[in-house]
Amino acid sequence: MVQRQVPNPAELLDLMKFKKPEFNGKKRRLDSALTIDDLRTIAKRRTPKAAFDYTDGAAEGELSLTRARQAFQDVEFHPGILRPAPSVDTSVDILGGPSALPFGIAPTGFTRLMQTEGEVAGAGAAAAAGIPFTLSTLGTTSIEGVKAANPQGRNWFQLYVMRDREISYELTRRAAAAGFDTLQFTVDTPVAGARLRDKRNGFSIPPQLTLGTIINAIPRPWWWYDFLTTPKLEFASLSTTGGTVGELLDAAMDPTISYDDLAVIRDIWPGKIVIKGVQNVEDSLRLRDAGVDGIVLSNHGGRQLDRAPIPFHLLPEVRRAVGDDFTVMVDTGIMNGADIVAAVALGADFTLIGRAYLYGLMAGGRAGVDRAIEILRTEIERTMRLLGVASLAELEPSHVTQLTRLVPVSRPATEAVVL
Repeated sequence: MVQRQVPNPAELLDLMKFKKPEFNGKKRRLDSALTIDDLRTIAKRRTPKAAFDYTDGAAEGELSLTRARQAFQDVEFHPGILRPAPSVDTSVDILGGPSALPFGIAPTGFTRLMQTEGEVAGAGAAAAAGIPFTLSTLGTTSIEGVKAANPQGRNWFQLYVMRDREISYELTRRAAAAGFDTLQFTVDTPVAGARLRDKRNGFSIPPQLTLGTIINAIPRPWWWYDFLTTPKLEFASLSTTGGTVGELLDAAMDPTISYDDLAVIRDIWPGKIVIKGVQNVEDSLRLRDAGVDGIVLSNHGGRQLDRAPIPFHLLPEVRRAVGDDFTVMVDTGIMNGADIVAAVALGADFTLIGRAYLYGLMAGGRAGVDRAIEILRTEIERTMRLLGVASLAELEPSHVTQLTRLVPVSRPATEAVVL
């Protein structure tokens, strides 16, 4: 028989612990974000549709991006038991320098269109977290501006080879002079992919006011206030703007890019050089033998060739082929710290985050980027502890099984037909 009693007011008061209200709206909404997907939801609410879709979208049917994210979800972890990991070491040495976490910020173009703090917020947050920041050729902050935002940290530069080669050469020299230590030579953008969301939204650089954009802006006046009351967007590599992103890329990029261009850039660049956009084993081996410092397995976030290979699926085969002493990094589809842990376990030396950082930027500027990094850091540490590993070096392929959905169809040799 349950015994009941009249509630004791003193006991009730002890149970009623009221949370102190948070009056800072930005802090309140960022604190409520527990995952990168939560930040994406906030970003979508706060950003005009055209700018959000430019960030969030991919090429054509967006199959490459969907498959890349699904590949990380289709992971089964195998934890070890009775292996205490009360503290974990998430630091790594990459390309001749340290990083406090096994990921850095990937290059993203037109970043101040997403939120006015742009690359300065990303570089500042990277500096605070002790991770590398990568500036895009199509960034909206100068090389020198990023250096000022991250004066003591590691800055990397991503290079497109332009039709006017002197633009690319000058950018390379400026990045070297500013102390950037690594160059990401990007090879997967001879022409622009078909970004259909941008075409449907009429998205252009700079943004054009239409009836649709005005209506969409009404519930987001803060974005337009920031855009209209901050310095005009400037692009280090584009002398003229006006048109869709695809039109600007097609006008600037050169589809004849080759190993000869790589040789010229290597002569100019004094630091480490990695090739970004590698999508098969054969090219990985060829680049290793050519003497570059590393590669980034990437399909450009699904923004170029739709139905491109999934970088995370390529990773184990590429690692086996190139050996343990060659730097292999991976991007595309990373939305959780567990994704990063899985990539490291299967052979990645490092990973790069693009959209994950931009969702934080759109959700809350610099504070939002800090929150995105903190979410990923927490997820990495928790996953490592649950796996029973105390350092990244302890992660092994045996910790991960890649579950398969997309299995190549075998094609048996055609039998001779006897007439």
